[in-house]
This record gives sequence, C-alpha cells and structure tokens, in this order.
Amino acid sequence: MSENQKNPSWTDHPSLEGIDAQKLDLLNSLAQQGKGKSPQELLPFLMSAASRNRSKGLNFSSKEMETIIQVLKIGKSPAEIQRMEQMIQMLKLLK
Repeated sequence: MSENQKNPSWTDHPSLEGIDAQKLDLLNSLAQQGKGKSPQELLPFLMSAASRNRSKGLNFSSKEMETIIQVLKIGKSPAEIQRMEQMIQMLKLLK
C-alpha cells in the first residue's frame, strides 16, 4: 500500500468532487504554507492569500467553502474544531 493510500489527501474526499481541481490545489498549497503558524500569524497570511486570489479571479462559492470546511473537520478533536470555528468567524468579520 502506498503512502498516499494510507493517508489520502483531504482534497480526495468524495464530497469535494464538484470543486475545481485548481481551487483544491490552491487550498492544499495554502495549508502547507500555513503549517506551524500561530493564529496571530495565520490570520494575516490567509487574508493576504484571499486578496491575491480574488485579484486573480479565483473565488469560492459559499457552498464550496462550507463543503471544504466540513471535510477539514473530519477526524479533528473538539478543540481543533473549536479553533477552526473561531478562525472562520474572524475571517467572516473581516470580509
């Protein structure tokens, strides 16, 4: 069994099939770049990335974002989910 089969990427989740591969690649890249950043570092990083991608015409629908968030929550602890929810609320406030 390959490493990819043991630990499939979240981008391979069946519920994400309708989302453009370019968008999923972008999110995966951002996730890799954001690893290890504190919440204080992550928020400006995400805001900058969102601004750059909007200027390139790459936008996510509300439905796409909700689906991606639900997939990202799979297998996370309640504390991790709570941190995710807090980050999402901060992003919504800044939008």
